[in-house]
Amino acid sequence: MEVAAKLKFARLSPQKCRLVCDQIRGLPIDRALDVLKFSRKKVAGVLKKLLDSAIANAEHNHGADIDELKISKIYADQGPTYKRMEAKAKGRGARILKPTCHITVVLSNRE
Repeated sequence: MEVAAKLKFARLSPQKCRLVCDQIRGLPIDRALDVLKFSRKKVAGVLKKLLDSAIANAEHNHGADIDELKISKIYADQGPTYKRMEAKAKGRGARILKPTCHITVVLSNRE
């Protein structure tokens, strides 16, 4: 059984998000939550909420036992980039790029 949860258009850099995703990929749920709880990265809080949502989906929709779940897949794809302008000297402008990402967490039984 596989259960997924997705977060789209997160205002996070996908490159920075992948660093934390790589740390928790393949871990059991309790260990992954501990890693996210003590991580100092901004994305760790967002991933913790998404993981809680995936756990709730597994428990409510499929009646899964939480102790037997592990993170089978987790990935962060690049979303659209917001383009903004910042005023510079002599009437010029500089481009500001604000990246977004789509994060997907897939849980499965420990087998």
